[in-house]
Amino acid sequence: MNNLDKQYLELLDDILVNGTSKDDRTGTGTWSVFGRQIRHDMREGFPLLTTKKMAWKTMTKELLWFLSGDTNIKWLVENNCNIWNGDAYKAYLNKDSIKHQWERGGDVAEMDVFLNIIKDGVDNEDFGDLGPVYGKQWRDWNGKDQIKNLIKGLKENPDGRRHMVSAWNVGELDQMVLPPCHYGFQVYTRELSQSERFNWYCNKIGSYMHHDHIEQEMDENNVPTRAISLMWNQRSVDTFLGLPFNIASYGLLLEIIAKEVNMVPDELIGNLGDTHLYTNHIEQAKEQLTREPKRLPKVLINNGVPFTKSVLGGYDRTDFELVDYQSHSTIKAPLNN
Repeated sequence: MNNLDKQYLELLDDILVNGTSKDDRTGTGTWSVFGRQIRHDMREGFPLLTTKKMAWKTMTKELLWFLSGDTNIKWLVENNCNIWNGDAYKAYLNKDSIKHQWERGGDVAEMDVFLNIIKDGVDNEDFGDLGPVYGKQWRDWNGKDQIKNLIKGLKENPDGRRHMVSAWNVGELDQMVLPPCHYGFQVYTRELSQSERFNWYCNKIGSYMHHDHIEQEMDENNVPTRAISLMWNQRSVDTFLGLPFNIASYGLLLEIIAKEVNMVPDELIGNLGDTHLYTNHIEQAKEQLTREPKRLPKVLINNGVPFTKSVLGGYDRTDFELVDYQSHSTIKAPLNN
């Protein structure tokens, strides 16, 4: 049993056994626990759950959208990534200009019309803008590019303790369609031992060869000398639909950052606050608990292509290849916006 699925299934069981019934903003209701953690060794494989099929393409698109600093769902809609549609539509209906239009008996776009208007490229913030959410804060926190500064800091001072990115901009929370659920992350690096470097190199080239000049060969091939870990903090955790997505998204972000600074992905850690199952996800969680985990997949970035792209821009979804992903079937569950 892979350890990631094992931890996730144990968390589902924990909520079902120990959870407290709570009301929530969606009106659905939840079973909730507080203060849990997920830890994953990236050497065991890419952290994509196998006990249900995950929407890998959708997850990569959302992460690239975050990294672009965009706040409008137009690019997501054009690329068939629909996870923010409900929030964008709710924001549209809640705008004062639209409320006034409604009150005066004017036409208000239904969801399908709303999305078609976005696709047609209408330059109007009433259509699709989410306010200064994740990507805006990552790339432009009051004029500061946190991702750019993170990469610069890792290259100049890898042992530093200030390698952090935050999305919780208190001064702009009321402008966001939804305050960030995963509100910040920190990265940590350490030196690799020679044996760790050697094992990583052998795994990379697909063979085990030890000779007198192996250290020189590793240096000539720019084999990483450091490992990098990422820890994210999350205030609100939709355990059935959202958490598997968050785990994989931060796993891919760690892979991208590691490649950028020539380090080896090490540990992925999630600190979880209000960790809940919506009441309309209970039966789906029980079904997932009956499934046996499979081996975790791997992810290749720009495999076989000279590395010219950056976490700061240039990637597209085709740059990420998911290898040997075997999973159980999808378990459908309603979104609770």
